[in-house]
This record gives sequence, C-alpha cells and structure tokens, in this order.
Amino acid sequence: MNALSAIIVDDESLARRGLALRLQQMPQVDVVSECANGSEALAAIAEHTPDLVFLDIQMPGLDGFEVVGRLQAD
Repeated sequence: MNALSAIIVDDESLARRGLALRLQQMPQVDVVSECANGSEALAAIAEHTPDLVFLDIQMPGLDGFEVVGRLQAD
C-alpha cells in the first residue's frame, strides 16, 4: 500500500513537531511539508497535492477556515 502524503499546518512549532513525531510512527503516512501559517499552507498544498492536511484553525493572518475557503474557491 502506498503511504498517504500529509501536510502539517500550525503556527506553534511545538505542536507541529509533536504531531510530526506521532505521524513518524505510522508508516502509512508520509509528512511532505510542515507550514507555520496559512500562506505557506496554500503554497505547499499547491506544490504537493497531499492526501491529508492537518490544519490548525486559529492562526494569525490566514486562519484554517480561510485556507479551506481559498482552496474551495479554486
């Protein structure tokens, strides 16, 4: 079975790192990018077209809902 590609998006580096460590224990998930804000997330999603996005809702600038809204607009 092919691994699912995933992107982690959170403005808190400790939260990103904690989730990345947990996902490393799951061979069926491959984290292809970690992003600190919504703008980085949009760029990484466009570049990698991941199967999964772990998206923080409350972030400065573009929050998680705005990221989803922009993706749906595309």
